[in-house]
Amino acid sequence: MILNMIYSTFHRHTGFVFSVIATVSFVLSGCTSEEETDNETEPSETQDQNVTPPDDQNVDDEIDNESEDDEPDIPAAYGVSAGHPEAVDAGMEVLENGGNAADAAIAAAYAISVVEPFASGIGGGGVGLIQEQGQEPQAYDYREVVPEEGIPASDIGVPGFVAGMMELHKGHGMADWQDLMDPSIDLAESAEVSETLAQQLQSAQDRLPTEQLEHFYPGGVPLEEGANLEQPELADTLREIRDRGGEAFYEEDIGEALAAEIEGLNMNSLSDYNVGQYDPVTGEFAGYEVIGAPQPLPGTSVIQMLQISEERDILEEERNSTAFIHDIAMSWRLAQQFIEADFGDPDFVDDLDDNINDPERNAVWAEEISSDSLLPMDAEQSYEDADPNTTHITVVDDDGTVVSMTNTLTDFWGAGEYTEGFFLNNQMARFSIGEGEENEPEPGRRSVTWSSPLIVADEEGPVMGIGSPGGERIPIMLTQVVADWAGGTDLDESVEAQRFHLDENELIMEEAPDPDQRDALLDIGYSEIREPPTQLYFGSIQALAIDRETDELLGATDQRREGDWRMETTD
Repeated sequence: MILNMIYSTFHRHTGFVFSVIATVSFVLSGCTSEEETDNETEPSETQDQNVTPPDDQNVDDEIDNESEDDEPDIPAAYGVSAGHPEAVDAGMEVLENGGNAADAAIAAAYAISVVEPFASGIGGGGVGLIQEQGQEPQAYDYREVVPEEGIPASDIGVPGFVAGMMELHKGHGMADWQDLMDPSIDLAESAEVSETLAQQLQSAQDRLPTEQLEHFYPGGVPLEEGANLEQPELADTLREIRDRGGEAFYEEDIGEALAAEIEGLNMNSLSDYNVGQYDPVTGEFAGYEVIGAPQPLPGTSVIQMLQISEERDILEEERNSTAFIHDIAMSWRLAQQFIEADFGDPDFVDDLDDNINDPERNAVWAEEISSDSLLPMDAEQSYEDADPNTTHITVVDDDGTVVSMTNTLTDFWGAGEYTEGFFLNNQMARFSIGEGEENEPEPGRRSVTWSSPLIVADEEGPVMGIGSPGGERIPIMLTQVVADWAGGTDLDESVEAQRFHLDENELIMEEAPDPDQRDALLDIGYSEIREPPTQLYFGSIQALAIDRETDELLGATDQRREGDWRMETTD
C-alpha cells in the first residue's frame, strides 16, 4: 500500500540520520575527561574564593526572589474525577484526611472496582501516571502479562492491579494502607446497584457463570437499578489485601485459589509478577507538554495525532467542523500505522523511535493529508468494534500533584470467569493487534492495548489530568478533547461536545451531521456515516484542570456514563 511505502521510506531515512547522530554524540561524550567532569560538578576552591559578592544582603535577597519565582503555582483546591460517585467519595475522603493524590487514586480505584465489577478490578490491571509540580512525571504499567505456560484459551493474563496499587503507594503514598482499603470493603458489604451495572448484568447473563453469582442474580434474575448489592466474598478478599498486602494475592491464599481454579495461572506466574516503571512519553503541543503512557500503550499515538493536527491548523478550526473531523480522522489513520508496525513491550523489543513525537517529524506526516481525500487504508489494518471498556480516575491534591490512571478488565466482565469475589481479565486477546513480531506473546510480556491516561503540563508542572474508557476509541477521543481545550474552549464544553471515530473508511458520529456537512464528508471519501452501536461507545472523560491565573481547579461531568467529580478549596 502507498501508506506503507511512505512509512517505510521515511522510517529508513530518518533511522539512518538518528543513528549517525547517536554515534557522533557517543564519540564526543567519550572525549570528556574525568577531570573535566569533576570540574563541572564540583567547583574548585579557587573558584569559590574568587566569588566575592559586593553586598551579602543583596545576594540573599536575590536568591530568595529567585526561589520564589521558581516556586510553581499550586491550586487552591483538591479534587477527584472518576467514573462513579462512590469512587469520587472514596478519593475525596482520603484527601480530606491528609492523604495525597496517589493515596486518593488508590482508594478510588479499589472503590470503583467494587461498584463497577464489569469494568475494572483486582483480576485485571491498568496504567497510571503521576507528576508533582516542578518534578518529572513517572509511569506505572501494572497491566497483565502472559503466564508462564503461555496464553490460555480464556485469554486470562496474570493480574497486575494489586501489585500496581502497592507499588504506587510504596513510591508516593503517605496515608496508611489500611485506610485506603476500608472504603472499598464497606462498599463490598453493601452498595446500591447503579443504572449501568443493572444494564450490564442484564446484557451479560448469557456469558457469565450465573450459578456462581447469586448475589448478582438472585433466583437467576439480574439485580435492578437501586437494589442493594452485597459481595461478602469480595469483602473478605479485600480484607486479606488490606491486612497482608500484595503477598496475600501473589504468594498466599488468594494466589493459591487462583492457581487452583483458573486455567493458565500458577504460583510461579503470580509470584514472578513485576510492575513496569518507565519514563512516560512526552511531546510538545500548543505550548504545552503532553505526557502519555509509554509503549506498548498509545500515549505516543495521542501526542503524534495532536502534533499532526496542530500542523494542520486544528487550533484554528471549530470543534466538529468538517476540517476538524477530517484532520483528526486522518491523523488517527497515520498513528495506527505506527501501532501496527512498531508497538511492543519495551522489556522485549527495541525502544520505539524517540523522535516519533518530534513536531518537525510529524509536520512531514501532516503534509501527507489532503483536505479533499482520504489517506489509503492498510488492508490488514482494521479492528472490530471493541467493548466500551475500562474506567479512568484523575486526582489533583493540594500540592498540585496530578495522578491520571486507567484500569480495566479488557472487555466488560473480562473473560467472564469468577473466583474469590472478582472477575478475571481477558487482556491477552490484545496480542492480536499488530502486523509483525513486535506484539507477539511470550511469558512475562505485556500486550499493545488502548488505555491512555494523559497529563498536560506547562513550564511549571502539570495543569491537567485526563483519560477515558472506550476501548479503541480512547486515543481519538482524547485527541479531540485536548485539542479543543488547548484551543481555548472551556473544559466542560470540550468534554460535552459530540465525538466521532474512524472505523476503516466509515465515520461513527455521536450526532448526525447536517445534510451539507454529510455531503462534504462523503465527497472527501468517507464511505458511510453512522451512529455508534451502543450508548457507552464514546466513553466518559474524567478530567481535572488547574487554572494558573486563578489557581482554581476545574472539572467536567461527562453525562455519557455515571462519572462524577468533586473538589474542595483549601482556604
